[in-house]
Amino acid sequence: MTVKYLLFVLDNRRFLAFGLLLAFCSSFGQTYFISLFGNHIRTEFALSHGDFGILYSLATLGSAITMVWAGRLIDTIDLRVFSLSISAALAGACFFMASVSSTVFLVIALYTLRLAGQGLMGHASATSMARYFEHQRGKAMSVAALGYPLGEAVMPLTAVVLVGAIGWRETWLAIGAAMALLLAPMVLWLLKGHGERHHRLGERSRQGNQVFRQRQWTRREVLGDRRFYLVLPAVLAPPFILTGLFFHQIHLASTKGWSLAWLASCFIGYAAATVISSLFSGQLVDRLGASRLLPFYLLPLALALLALATSNYPGVALFYMVTAGMTSGASFTVVGAMWAEVYGVAHLGAIRALASALMVFSTALSPAALGWMIDLGVSMEAIAWMFLAYIGGATALAAISGLPSNRMESYRRRP
Repeated sequence: MTVKYLLFVLDNRRFLAFGLLLAFCSSFGQTYFISLFGNHIRTEFALSHGDFGILYSLATLGSAITMVWAGRLIDTIDLRVFSLSISAALAGACFFMASVSSTVFLVIALYTLRLAGQGLMGHASATSMARYFEHQRGKAMSVAALGYPLGEAVMPLTAVVLVGAIGWRETWLAIGAAMALLLAPMVLWLLKGHGERHHRLGERSRQGNQVFRQRQWTRREVLGDRRFYLVLPAVLAPPFILTGLFFHQIHLASTKGWSLAWLASCFIGYAAATVISSLFSGQLVDRLGASRLLPFYLLPLALALLALATSNYPGVALFYMVTAGMTSGASFTVVGAMWAEVYGVAHLGAIRALASALMVFSTALSPAALGWMIDLGVSMEAIAWMFLAYIGGATALAAISGLPSNRMESYRRRP
């Protein structure tokens, strides 16, 4: 990390910490965290792998549909109000999860966790970083994205320990209490002076439109752009693939002959790789542009799947986590910056809400699809080969999508 990078972080430490905090708190709605409670939930409600996968997918699908509407509110509501609202929703979801008494309430609890956690927390983090940092967007997003690997490194083992010590319901109760007592005050403190920041954004936007004449796409216009559909498979690949694998990680560990404790500890390697990849990709985005990097960021994930498909050696678990983490770290920065780079920031909340909804929708499909295949006896190795073929096709489509080769080209485009 260069001196210039460190100075950038120090100069913007409070707002960057806000983005990092929201990314970290999204952990409680992420599949890798919820799946750690899977055995307890399936046992208590007498669910098979496929049954739980379907319920989880229904909840996730509902959150994806809601994201299209809720995510665009960040374009019109003060960021402080938006952040406090989703913080309260996530705390309430944790409390509700601790008290579910039927599969119907379970779906509602999962829906709220997925919407407020994975959906809106991550959406607010990415949108705020991309919107308020114009020239160093990649660096800002890479720093905020450190909240994801931090959660991935800390929360799995923490959850396993807490569930073993106090029970799965009590663990959710403790998380909800921590969120209710700590998150809102931290958000308000980190966003102190945000009104002035938003005013400066308006001034920069007006000057930028005059100098660079950047087109500010609406969501309706994006839906009519063929490039959007060509890059979608590459954008959706990491959430679709990793959600399915993480949701069924207990089954993966058992079929590979790995202990769950070993696989959970490998999340530390996943987190470390995510950190390094995020920081490195942030600098590349600022230097080369996100559009140029998009066709290449899936290559480490392809190596992870190849390893899963061809070996049961325990060391493969660490290799799989590290290489998957490399793609995961690059994903937040490269994909998040690409939307702002290609389509502008005026309607970024609505555009990202659409993209996030599609990502969440993809995460709704994969647990059910993998659970169904597992119930039919399809091996994890065969599933890895299928995912590998998907990555090959997605990479090819991204390469021919025709996205601008640099940021200035997108700035000069006019309707």
